[in-house]
Amino acid sequence: MSDFKIIGPVTFDQAIDETSTTQMAPLGMVVLAEDQEAATGYGVGEFIYLAGVASTAVGSWVTIADNQTTALATANAIGQVAVAMSANVASSWGWYQISGQAAALVLTGFVATGSDSWLTTTAGSLDDVDVAGDYVLGAVPVSDRDTPSSGLAEFQLNRPSVSDGLND
Repeated sequence: MSDFKIIGPVTFDQAIDETSTTQMAPLGMVVLAEDQEAATGYGVGEFIYLAGVASTAVGSWVTIADNQTTALATANAIGQVAVAMSANVASSWGWYQISGQAAALVLTGFVATGSDSWLTTTAGSLDDVDVAGDYVLGAVPVSDRDTPSSGLAEFQLNRPSVSDGLND
């Protein structure tokens, strides 16, 4: 799995892949981090610090509310989308990836080749099956399911969002 480390002038006492029951950074803070795991080599990505939600797993897709809280992404959601870097559940805080290469949850049978990404009724996961209104803009799949590990696929993220109606 990746091993992102914060780079630049800002650092915090909470690693990118950790959940904390104490808020360790300002909500909505965006940092750059570099993957230092040679096996994945994901490069540099952007991460946002947010409050968690129940049932979040590593790689879960979430939508971001105005108050910097999260909801597991599901059909008909609207807003900015991010990928959980830890099992950041309710009453916890953690980092979510919004740009760069990421590993995220997808449904069985997900194929990246020539596909787009869509929200589903399975909270926290994307699929390659067209669902009207649930196209995720800014999340380009670059691997099939189970790469890099079971249940995950790799995506190139560019501050993804969903509008529940546009761009399908």
